[in-house]
Amino acid sequence: MYGNSELAPVNAPLRVHVERVVREYFAALEDEMPTDFYELILREVELPLLTVVLEQTRGNQTKCAQILGLNRGTLRKKLKIHNLM
Repeated sequence: MYGNSELAPVNAPLRVHVERVVREYFAALEDEMPTDFYELILREVELPLLTVVLEQTRGNQTKCAQILGLNRGTLRKKLKIHNLM
């Protein structure tokens, strides 16, 4: 959809930005193929996702959990895993 050098418009759907980054990742790997790529993506995305949503809610864990669609206990567990508490 968008080439390596072409940035998606800021108001483009999130999937467009994700697609661009995944394509860039594969291009950087050249002929190498990753393993457990799905898990890698989830691990890499979780920390910045939690960090930004916490910032947006000014540290309010209840609001953060609501935005993320998590129960507060699950959020707290994830925050501890990532040393955000």
